[in-house]
Amino acid sequence: MNVDQLTKLLEDVKNQECEIHTALELLKTLPYEDLSYAKVDHHRELRNGYPEVIYSPGKTLNQIKGIVENMMERSTGNILASRAERDVFDTIKSITPDAIYYEEARSVVVKREEYKTTDDYILVVTAGTSDIPVAEEAAITAMVMGNQVKRLYDVGVAGIHRLLGNVPIINHAKVIIVVAGMEGALASVVGGLTDKPIVAVPTSIGYGASFGGISALLGMLTSCASGIGVVNIDNGFGAACMASKINKL
Repeated sequence: MNVDQLTKLLEDVKNQECEIHTALELLKTLPYEDLSYAKVDHHRELRNGYPEVIYSPGKTLNQIKGIVENMMERSTGNILASRAERDVFDTIKSITPDAIYYEEARSVVVKREEYKTTDDYILVVTAGTSDIPVAEEAAITAMVMGNQVKRLYDVGVAGIHRLLGNVPIINHAKVIIVVAGMEGALASVVGGLTDKPIVAVPTSIGYGASFGGISALLGMLTSCASGIGVVNIDNGFGAACMASKINKL
């Protein structure tokens, strides 16, 4: 249930268009609904501004199906499933024709209403083409959460002229997500070019001594550029959530 739905329910009770006992029945499952294998948090959009997102790995297809069905019964908004493989999409598609698969982002959206769009935009920047899957997770998540998103891909420090030729789009963003593997230097470089807040995402891309993204993570955490916040390795979703909140301030 979101703010608009709750407001309408209270107005209906006030205008005697809805019985009090009917409203109470609707509110009984507002905090969460216990499916035994999951407690679906129907209150999250009221608290955090966006509904619960389904993290797909570790869940069976039947569990995902049950969670999606329950969320569709209790809300009319969009539903996002992250880190979703093709079989997850096929399962959700069997429930509703509104399911869309963003394959590169590994994200499934049950799109039941148009995405809202902010005037200000989030810019998603990658060091290399190999970082794009993590960047797309961030971009799609931010888009579904109601943000205008722009992309600037493959502008890493090995060919820094590619980045320097795009300074205007960097400086016009409200917030920037920088996605980079290897040594993670791109976050520092972008941080030295702009006064905009940066959410840095280290990726697991790189050779042996990159240690699956730990080198990029440590490089971003120890950046000498100011105004950089760092999320976990490959966590495009978390970066999008943070950037969305900043963009909507």
